[in-house]
Amino acid sequence: MACEFPDDSVVEQLAKLYSVFGDTTRIKILFALAVEDEMNVGDLSNAVGMTQSAVSHQLMILRNVSLVKTRREGRQIFYSLCDDHVYTLLKTGMEHVRE
Repeated sequence: MACEFPDDSVVEQLAKLYSVFGDTTRIKILFALAVEDEMNVGDLSNAVGMTQSAVSHQLMILRNVSLVKTRREGRQIFYSLCDDHVYTLLKTGMEHVRE
């Protein structure tokens, strides 16, 4: 498999992205959003079995690396995966660990 060696800034960004996947709570949040498409903090809190405060903290981390985006509806904020690449990362990772 041929691959072009990336420069240091790209390697650093990639390492930061993959480090986010090192937390089980964040992975659960991403899978919940993959299944439901869009959820608020309360729904995510119930889905992953954590407090809303803890989920909000993890969502901030996910937003900082552009894995999750938001949409406001009145006073509610809804979260969803940024794009299909996020789902592809989850899916590919699951295929790898299940082999």
